[in-house]
Amino acid sequence: MNLPKLYIAIAIVVLAIIAVIILRKSKKSNEKMTVLSALAFAFIFAGIIFGEMRTAGYSLMAVGGVLALIDIIKKLKNNSPR
Repeated sequence: MNLPKLYIAIAIVVLAIIAVIILRKSKKSNEKMTVLSALAFAFIFAGIIFGEMRTAGYSLMAVGGVLALIDIIKKLKNNSPR
């Protein structure tokens, strides 16, 4: 296995572990993953899978990052005292 494929495999395993941790934590705290955060996670995951096509991979990861930032900002605005 060449080095880029090894990095992709490691990234997929790490993302899967993070997803399991988030899902377990959300079940315990009754806080569900929002649709926007799930989409962000899916876009980042797809970006890793399509990593060999650099333009597509980086574009998908960028979309996922932007969606994650939008979700974070929405959560901060909803939780801030008025």
